[in-house]
Parts: sequence; structure tokens; C-alpha cells
Amino acid sequence: MREEPILKVRNLRKQFGPGCPHCDNLDAAQLEKNFCAKCGTVYAVRDVSLDLYPGEILGIVGESGSGKSTLMQCLYFDTDVASGNAYIDKPALAGINVFELSSQQKRSIRNHDYGMVYQNPVHGLKMNFSSVGNIAEKLIAAGNRNVGEMEMISKRLLDNVHIPLHRMKEEPRNFSGGMQQRVQIAKALSNNPPILFLDEVTTGLDLSVQANVLDLIKKIQRELGISMIVVSHDLAVIRMLADRTIVMLNGEIIEQGLTDQVLEDPQHAYTQQLVYSLL
Repeated sequence: MREEPILKVRNLRKQFGPGCPHCDNLDAAQLEKNFCAKCGTVYAVRDVSLDLYPGEILGIVGESGSGKSTLMQCLYFDTDVASGNAYIDKPALAGINVFELSSQQKRSIRNHDYGMVYQNPVHGLKMNFSSVGNIAEKLIAAGNRNVGEMEMISKRLLDNVHIPLHRMKEEPRNFSGGMQQRVQIAKALSNNPPILFLDEVTTGLDLSVQANVLDLIKKIQRELGISMIVVSHDLAVIRMLADRTIVMLNGEIIEQGLTDQVLEDPQHAYTQQLVYSLL
């Protein structure tokens, strides 16, 4: 018997603009890519459904503007959805569409069940706090009030992501891009989240630094068994990390399957173009 998904998303839609009779039914023929020429509405995410299983890394790949980062923002409650359902496999949330929860309840899910690593560390870190202070902020939000324990957890996490402990009181703005990403990963892991979102985490990093960050993500997933959704436009990143892969184009899922299967034998013309442009 297959286990239940830890996160189940159904018919998620995010649009920018009012919509109109011309485009409301989302018939692709009525749109230019994901844009309605009549009313100017952009359908950034169009009826996306996905399952994330315990201990799995799910990759989402697509070109810039395909909707993958908007999808992540919706899942992490950084932006409101137009419609759709999401369910987390947790007794307290059984059968509840988390998109319909109050902002306070969503904040609680972010504090206890989710971790997020943004493409730009500025969005995930307070650059004028120390590295320890950044992690403590997340722990306090999750209800921890024991200063000694928070310092101990922070040291362990920073050590795990290879930040020298003699620099733990330093502010992330003094760090390199790769180090900032590693502090962000430590902060995201501080509340032991069962689900971790990673949005283009290696973009803009040198190749050797990218490799270190990817190795770290693999190690964390192996040791902690966290379920992850990894968004990237880089197929090499997806190939290295993801068990299953979703391909997005113009806000829609156009192909999905086991990563090896999608990359070795792509079915959709766009996926073929993506894969062969790498060869």
C-alpha cells in the first residue's frame, strides 16, 4: 500500500488581474502563453495539482516565467491563491484546506511544519542580525524560550552547514553568497520542519559553491528524511536532487514522472528542448 502524501495540492490557481469572459474558462486557446490579451490578466499558475510524499525530493523545473516560483510562494503563504486546495498530512489539520486558514493559523504552519530557503538570502535572513540571532528568531516564533537551548541548537545547525562557529555572531551581510545560503538552510531547519521548500537556491553561486550547497541538501535529506520541493531552471540541479520531477510551462504542468524517466525520455516537445539544450 502506498503511503499518504505529506502534502497534497489540488487545482491551485494564481492570477494577476480580474479575468474576463474571454479567459475565465482557462481554455489555452483563449490565452497568449499565460496572458489574456483582452483584459491583461496573467495566469501565473493554472490549476496545478501535485503530491509530495514523506522523505521525497520533488523537483519543479521550467524557464523563467513558467510559474514555478509563484507556485512556491503560494504554498508557503507568501502570496494568496485565487483558488485551489492544499492538505498537510497531520492529525490537527486532517481534511482542512490550509489555503482557507486565518493568517495566524498559516503563520503557525510556517513556524512548525514548513521551512523555506529563498533564491535571494535577503528574503530569508535579517542581514543585520547575527547568524545565531537569525536562527533564534525562527525558534522563538516556534515557541522556544530557553536561551541556552536555542544557542545549542544554533551552534549544531551552523556546524552542520559548515559555518565556522567563531563567525556565528557575525551578521550574514559580511558573508559570501554561498555562506548566506547555508545560514538560510540552517535557519529553515531549526524548527525540524517535515516539509522544506527550496527556490532556486544555487542561482548566482559559483560552480564549486553550488556543488557544496547541493551536497549539503542531499546530506540533510538523507539524515533527516525531510520532504522537499526544489524549484530550479537548472536541469543539472534537478537531476542531482530530485526523485520525481514536474515540468512547468506558462503556469501549467506539462510533464511529470520519475526524474530519470523525464530527463532520459522526455515526452513533451518543450521538455525535449530543455533536455537537449543541455547535451
